[in-house]
Amino acid sequence: MPQSYIKKILKARVYDVAIESPVDHMPLLSKRLGNEILLKREDLQPVFSFKLRGAYNKMMSLTEEERSKGVVAASAGNHAQGLALSALKLGVKATIVMPRTTPQIKVDAVRARGGKVVLHGDTYDEASSFAKKLVEEKGMVYVHPYDDPEVIAGQGTVGMEILRQVTGPLDAVFVPVGGGGLAAGVAAYIKYVRPEVKVIAVEPEDAACLKLAMEKGRRAILPEVGLFADGVAVAQIGKETFRVLRKTIDGVITASTDEICAAIKDIFDDTRSIAEPAGALALAGLKKYAEQNDCSDQTLLAIDSGANTNFDRLRYIAERTEIGEQREAILSVTIPERPGSFKKFCGALGKRNITEFNYRFGDDRDAQIFVGISVAAGGGDRQELVETLQKMEYPVADFTENEMAKLHIRHMVGGHRPAAVNNELLYRFEFPERPGALMNFLTKLGNRWNISLFHYRNHGAAYGRVLVGLQADKKERSEIESFLDKLAYPYHEESDNPAYQLFLS
Repeated sequence: MPQSYIKKILKARVYDVAIESPVDHMPLLSKRLGNEILLKREDLQPVFSFKLRGAYNKMMSLTEEERSKGVVAASAGNHAQGLALSALKLGVKATIVMPRTTPQIKVDAVRARGGKVVLHGDTYDEASSFAKKLVEEKGMVYVHPYDDPEVIAGQGTVGMEILRQVTGPLDAVFVPVGGGGLAAGVAAYIKYVRPEVKVIAVEPEDAACLKLAMEKGRRAILPEVGLFADGVAVAQIGKETFRVLRKTIDGVITASTDEICAAIKDIFDDTRSIAEPAGALALAGLKKYAEQNDCSDQTLLAIDSGANTNFDRLRYIAERTEIGEQREAILSVTIPERPGSFKKFCGALGKRNITEFNYRFGDDRDAQIFVGISVAAGGGDRQELVETLQKMEYPVADFTENEMAKLHIRHMVGGHRPAAVNNELLYRFEFPERPGALMNFLTKLGNRWNISLFHYRNHGAAYGRVLVGLQADKKERSEIESFLDKLAYPYHEESDNPAYQLFLS
C-alpha cells in the first residue's frame, strides 16, 4: 500500500547531496490567473534537477559489495547526473546509457561528474534495454530512474518539503510524469498527510503513458513517444509507480508543446530562470487545470523539476510561446496583388500587431501571405479576427494549430523570383519596435512601388528587422533610397547579396 512509503520517505538519505529547495511565489502569473501560484524550485538542486534525491537514496541502500561492482543506469539525462554525482560522492564507478537524442548539456554534465557515458538508441526504452544487458554481462548494479521503491522514496522528500513549507491553504499540487517516480513519491506522502490536497499528474500530449494506463486500467506501451520534453519521454509507466499512482492521484492532465513553451516563459517572467520542457510541464498543466475548472482564489503549486536544456533550443521555445499562450494567430490570407493592398490589409487588423509576415510574389492577380498576428488570450479574439477578415472577403486559412505550418512552412514561404518579377531591388532595414512602426513604413511607401517580397518577425527586441523586395528598375534606386533616408530607418541594399542571388533571385 502507498502508506508503506511514508516511513521510507521520512528515513530517506538525500541531504548529503540535495538541498531543501525553496517554494517561490509567482506574482505575475498569480495576478493573471486570479489564484495564488507557487513554484517548487527543484531546478536549483546541484544537478539542476530533483533526480539526485532518488539516485542517492538508492545508492545509500546498497551494500559495500554491491557498490564495489559499480552501478549502471539508463537515463535521458537528469537521473544520469544525479547518479553520477551520487557515485562520485561515495567513490563508486557509474556507467550511464543515454539515448542519442539526449541534449548535449546533459551528456557533458554526466561526464564532468565522472560518469562513463554510453550513447545508445533514440529513446529511453532503447537505452534501458542496453543498460540491462550490461548488468547481465558485467554484474553491475542497475539503478532504475523511477521504478524502484528506494528511488521513489527519495523523490518523495519533495512532497515532504512542500507540506513543511506550505502550512496554509493548499488546494492542488501538480507533478510532472515520465516514468512516475517523482509523482508516486509526492502523491504517496501528500495524500497520507493531507488527503484534502489534490495531486494532479501532468504529461506531454505526445508522451502520456500514465493517462493511457489509467484509461485502460493497466500499463500499456505508447506506439510513439514525443521527444520535445525529453526528461519525461517514456513509453510505459513504471510497474511500481503505477501501483502507487492509481491509488493516490486525483487526475491526469496533458499539455501541448506550445503550452509547455508558454509555461517556460511564465517561469522566466516570475523567477528569471529557464526551465527545461519537462521542468515547466507541471506549470503548463496547472494553467490548463485552472482554466478548465474556472479556479479562483485557490492556492496551486507546480513542481519545477529541472533546468537542463540546450541553449540553442531557446530559439524554438520562444517561437512557440505566444501560440502556447493563445496570444498569436498564424493565418494564410489571400490579398489582391497590387500596390497598397498590404497597407489596406493592415488597416483591417485594427490595433492588433503583426508579429510575422512572409510573402513572395506569385502572380499578378493574387498574393498569398503567411502572417502572424497578436490576439487576446483565450481563442475568442482569434476567431473574431478570422470572421472579420472573411466578412471583408479575404480568403483565410487558420494555421495556428497546424504543426507543419508552424515548424516548416513559415520558413519556406517564397522561393526564387518568378519570371513576372523581372525588376526587383532588395533592402534590409531596421525600425524601432513599437506599435504602428510597420504601418508607418507602409503608409510612407504608399503606392509608388509594388512589394514583391516581404519577411518580418517580431523577436521581442528593441528593433524590428525587415527584408523587403520592391519592383523597381535599378535607375529608380536613388529615388527609393531618398525615400528610405527620409524614413530615417537604418537600411542596407541586399540586391547583390549571394544568398539572395542563390535562393530568392
